[in-house]
Amino acid sequence: MLDIKFVRENPDIVKENIKKKFQDAKLPLVDEVIELDARYRAAMTEANDLRAKRNALSKKVGQLMGQAKKDPSKLTEAEEAKAQVKANADRLAELEKLHDELAVSIRKIMLTIPNIIDDSVPIGPDDSANVEVERFGEPLVPDYDIPYHTEIMESFNGIDLDSAARVSGSGFYYLLGDIARLHSAVIAYGRDFMIDKGFTYCVPPFMIHGNVVEGVMSQTDMDAMMYKIEGEDLYLIGTSEHSMIGKFIDQILPEASLPQTLTSYSPCFRKEKGAHGIEERGVYRIHQFEKQEMIVVCKPEDSKAWYEKMWRYSVELFRSLEIPVRQLECCSGDLADLKVKSCDIEAWSPRQKKYFEVCSCSNLGDAQARRLKIRVKGEDGKMYLPHTLNNTVIAPPRMLIAFLENHLQADGSVTIPEVLRPYMGGKAVLVPKNA
Repeated sequence: MLDIKFVRENPDIVKENIKKKFQDAKLPLVDEVIELDARYRAAMTEANDLRAKRNALSKKVGQLMGQAKKDPSKLTEAEEAKAQVKANADRLAELEKLHDELAVSIRKIMLTIPNIIDDSVPIGPDDSANVEVERFGEPLVPDYDIPYHTEIMESFNGIDLDSAARVSGSGFYYLLGDIARLHSAVIAYGRDFMIDKGFTYCVPPFMIHGNVVEGVMSQTDMDAMMYKIEGEDLYLIGTSEHSMIGKFIDQILPEASLPQTLTSYSPCFRKEKGAHGIEERGVYRIHQFEKQEMIVVCKPEDSKAWYEKMWRYSVELFRSLEIPVRQLECCSGDLADLKVKSCDIEAWSPRQKKYFEVCSCSNLGDAQARRLKIRVKGEDGKMYLPHTLNNTVIAPPRMLIAFLENHLQADGSVTIPEVLRPYMGGKAVLVPKNA
């Protein structure tokens, strides 16, 4: 969310940014919110003047009533002053009501106006305009067929979608045996990988209040993603970023405590509305999964450097698991409204002979901090808003698709990279049950 003062002083910049994000329908909102803000400030000024006059008038009434004991003519003047006090009080009540109504209207609009994107973001309407920046590792295609990921899992008796459908419906799964163990192993490895990078490990709440949801994501994303607990002000998190950034709501952080570098484990719950193609079935796009996340809260001047570090951590992790990846810069039209800059890390799929998303790294500037009223007290005593960033560490089972495809052998076995073997009981290879 932008600062209303910035919008007021830079309407053309805000409108141009909206155009860059191909959201022209929002252009009238800029002028509308500026007009509402002018009314808001005028109401506040008038209310402050009335409050200042109130004390003086009340004092005057008291003086006149005292004088009326000796001079009855003062009684009329006192009654007139009382009437003025009453009129001012009525007007002040109107202004306070108007003030509150305007504040709600302004915030509603401000929540929909997109954040100013970084100058380096490529301009384009949707993900088709995302730009490949760099590849890491050789994307190989073996001379034997790579089955669909659920078929690989089934060869290990590692997945049961039918039972999950009976129990929970579509978009859920049971993972079993070696596949379930592999699932837990990559999460544990991702956890320790980030701890070794100096991040503090966290297990956050898996449900959050509505004001936290509003603070960490756009309304559009909220409606498309979040499950609400019926009858309660609680939502199931779509990613632990939500509760991890929410951890700092209404807090004043000492500057010396920055950067806050945290890595968090959680289950994630998402509606995932809409029809999806064959490549997004199985366990690719699901309603429930587990994830290791990384978040950073830092000084504004440090956020660009942290963004670079964070996406490179993803590359390093996946390459340690011997999975080829690439970095894909997200274009303006593919950025969520709160994001300043974002990139995807995509893993190579030898079956599809293309890359697919496994991580998403984002710099949100001060948008979340402003929404959640997170402030930093500098060494000089002045307050400012920090920047927040987030990135996926490991998100199975989608990550498992990349892992299984890239480590599948001609005989149906799956090799385990050396770094993962301690988490798999020392196993170097998984042998299928139904070869």
